[in-house]
Amino acid sequence: MNDLRLPPEDRVLSPYTGWTRGHWEAVADHWLLTARRHASPGGGLITPPGRPSAAGIRSDGIEGFARSFLTAAPLLAGRAADPHDHAGFYARGLAAAMAPDGPDRWGRAIGVDEIRQWNGTPQPIVEAANLAFGLAVCRAQVWDLLDDKLREHTAEWLAHHAAKHGSDNNWLLFTAVIEAFLASAGFQIPGGHAQADVDLFESWYLGDGWFNDGPVSPTTRHGNRVDHYNSWVIHPFLWQWYQLSDQPAERRERYLRRLGEFADSYALLFAADGSPLHQGRSLTYRQAVLGGLWTAALAGVGGEAAGATRRLASGVLRHFAVDLGVGVGAGIGAEAAPSLGWGAEQFLPMCQVYSGPGSPYFAGMGFLGLAAPADHRLWTETEQPQPSERGDYVRTLYEVGWVIRSGDGVVQIANHASDHVIDPDTGSGDPHYASVGYSTHTAPGVGDAWTAGVDGQLALVDEWGRATRREGLRGTATGEGWAASWYRPRMGGVDVPGARVVTLSVLHQGIELRAHLVTALAGWTVREGSFAVAGVREPSAEGTAVRNDKVAVDLAPLHGWTGSGVARFRGGNAFGEHSATPYLTAGPVPGLATVYVSAHRLGRAATASATTTASVPVTVAVAGDCLVATWRDGRRDEFVLGELFG
Repeated sequence: MNDLRLPPEDRVLSPYTGWTRGHWEAVADHWLLTARRHASPGGGLITPPGRPSAAGIRSDGIEGFARSFLTAAPLLAGRAADPHDHAGFYARGLAAAMAPDGPDRWGRAIGVDEIRQWNGTPQPIVEAANLAFGLAVCRAQVWDLLDDKLREHTAEWLAHHAAKHGSDNNWLLFTAVIEAFLASAGFQIPGGHAQADVDLFESWYLGDGWFNDGPVSPTTRHGNRVDHYNSWVIHPFLWQWYQLSDQPAERRERYLRRLGEFADSYALLFAADGSPLHQGRSLTYRQAVLGGLWTAALAGVGGEAAGATRRLASGVLRHFAVDLGVGVGAGIGAEAAPSLGWGAEQFLPMCQVYSGPGSPYFAGMGFLGLAAPADHRLWTETEQPQPSERGDYVRTLYEVGWVIRSGDGVVQIANHASDHVIDPDTGSGDPHYASVGYSTHTAPGVGDAWTAGVDGQLALVDEWGRATRREGLRGTATGEGWAASWYRPRMGGVDVPGARVVTLSVLHQGIELRAHLVTALAGWTVREGSFAVAGVREPSAEGTAVRNDKVAVDLAPLHGWTGSGVARFRGGNAFGEHSATPYLTAGPVPGLATVYVSAHRLGRAATASATTTASVPVTVAVAGDCLVATWRDGRRDEFVLGELFG
């Protein structure tokens, strides 16, 4: 049963969404009251129904508590009243969690007996960081009101995790924030390493406000691990660390400049209907994508007006809560918490092994803006259009290796760096990183659809129908409106002998022009897949134009292709049971690098028109490995594909 009750819309204050702070408070209260239904009697563990994580059910209960607290903390900090006693609920739950012999005890021997380790690292480090982050946000409403003994026990538990070493990625910021919060509360951390960890993390800065989530790729020298973690972890936790720690003014100012630059570029990745880019891991965190934008707004940096930030954020929350029904009574059971998936229903194939039933509550980071009180300009300024409503654009994030395009109601990226493969000789790919393109209205195929290697892939297909994958990128190049990369096609974790692919994307005049320079041996078929269209019903197809009632994908061959088709799958896409991907095929010239060129048009079904070779706004000429593209508006691009990477 859907028991979410929303206040009336206000189309004067919020002409784009109708949503006000009252709507945000209503959704937050609903999520928190639903979480209580899945709490243990003492309130120290919150374990919604769903698949346990690899860390075990006890860790999942801690996770549900700490992550749902991310929703409660800003609500408590920014709202004068607490009509549902959220502060009392979490204080009582914390007391139960810290009781050494109680049934809800969290304990200190993390990683032993009751809580298993995932990837060699105790998962509750993350939950300790979430707890510390939340306590810092609502210090006056929760932490300051705890009795001295409970504060001491909680500090001991947090310090136990702050002294640990996590993975060399965003986990460095978790222990740093725990340490900084405890230091700000007067507790010392023996063996603390926050300063060194933040120094290391900030050495992975790329540009435009973006960080790589780990050491920068030595092969591409670009960000190979770039995704929404920049917004839902990296910037909120870095901001909190700078808030809590004593840093030189010039360093603090440098970070704030980066935060503002990030917010300005990241805001480009949201469609007008509230859909965020569907790329990267941990997508079950959903509206946590707003974390970095709220952080910048609270810090007073970035070029977006407060009304534009709220308009974008309200569009995203409305998209998940109303359009998709997340966390409002749908899903598993009548009292469902947000599910492990993207929409209301559970969709495990897109989730990682570290995600458990409490993991989706990390979406609470998306409520961070509630920390601003009701009279803050974030809530009082009239909504203004977000970037994707102010006109079409193409923007290159040079060091990130992405080209962003907004138009036809969607936002898409050409991805030429972030493959999430640390070592291209041994690493395996991931469908949420391996594709050439991602968008706000399509999702990559998973399961059998990923194994087939169609959408977003330039694949070599052998005589048994097995396809190679685009994984382990070995070089990236970027320019105005274009990006390129090269890789060795792999099958079963092994490079295909004698095979090499250079891929170029040029985004201009509403399309993506893709060109591939392919070297392959005889006996293989070259196949290019576009975006996957998915929904509850089978998408329709006419030639290589595929569409449903939400999005249309049109694929046109421009050079080198001799065949085409549409690949259909069931149960392999987060956007719906049925998916379809148009593709092109050709035979390679054995041993000789051959150029293949295609045009991809992606748009909302209501605005998109079928793409044919005649309607494409570009003509191409190919001579050897040289591509010349002449656009209808007079632009001319020339690339020697074989010389992009030597």
